[in-house]
Amino acid sequence: MPPVVVAESLTKRFGEVLAVDDLSFEIDSGTITGFLGPNGAGKTTTLRMLLGLAAPTKGHALVFDRAYGELEYPALRIGAVLEATDFHPGRSGRDHLRMLGQSVGVPDSRADEVLALVELRDASRRRVKGYSLGMRQRLGLAAALLGDPELLVLDEPANGLDPEGVRWLRDFLRRFASEGRTVLISSHVLAEVAQTVDQVLIVSHGRFIVESSLEELTARVSGVVRVRSGDSPRLAAALIAESLKPTKSDEHTLLVPGATSARVGDIAFAAGVAVHELATEGSSLEEIFLQLTSDEQS
Repeated sequence: MPPVVVAESLTKRFGEVLAVDDLSFEIDSGTITGFLGPNGAGKTTTLRMLLGLAAPTKGHALVFDRAYGELEYPALRIGAVLEATDFHPGRSGRDHLRMLGQSVGVPDSRADEVLALVELRDASRRRVKGYSLGMRQRLGLAAALLGDPELLVLDEPANGLDPEGVRWLRDFLRRFASEGRTVLISSHVLAEVAQTVDQVLIVSHGRFIVESSLEELTARVSGVVRVRSGDSPRLAAALIAESLKPTKSDEHTLLVPGATSARVGDIAFAAGVAVHELATEGSSLEEIFLQLTSDEQS
């Protein structure tokens, strides 16, 4: 079975600004892929090129083996949410969905079905201007589901959701993918999607840093050494001199990524700095994300 999404040498310039730089990747059916990177990394621009909303400067993007603009009835195969603000504030959520449904040829009854799917049925007749940000996110997802799509493309869908809402979104997307459908979800916060995705694509400044399964990503990045000393400034200087990048946890404690406790201990001994605590901690997913993106920016 061919990949659902294929990007090849995808590049986008806005004048002198290189927003996306030679991205190539594939996404298989029945998977959830996290497209991750700091704000301004080029994620939304990449999604817009996939959806035919922006033309690549170089390269191409295919969805279901064709460019988006060449698909027949693309709204019935691909559901997308790039922002949760494209609503008329005076319309009810139900009327908003009915209007969108008419534009893509689905019956009015589908609006009620997707409102039930995203658990907005009780608020369906309220005006959108009274919706919270989290409710607007759910309404945007409902709009993406109108055509009963095979692929969902979601840009920062957890923004504005409370912890219960994030858990609901995670469960919903896993059920969606279990039906053989596909999800591409962007976020600038790795922890938000860590329990949801099968693989991750991490970008910074429009360039790829990592493409791997979540399990491989966790395994490939080293832990963090926690070291406590009464002379942490001198110890930090010694570590930096050895090309390490310590960060300050508190007045006397440093966190040192990408090193073993033995190496940190040897550097402290050579510098004549007494160490009161030395331990290795497993990297959290957010620490992995920050380590990878900060390495790219340095």
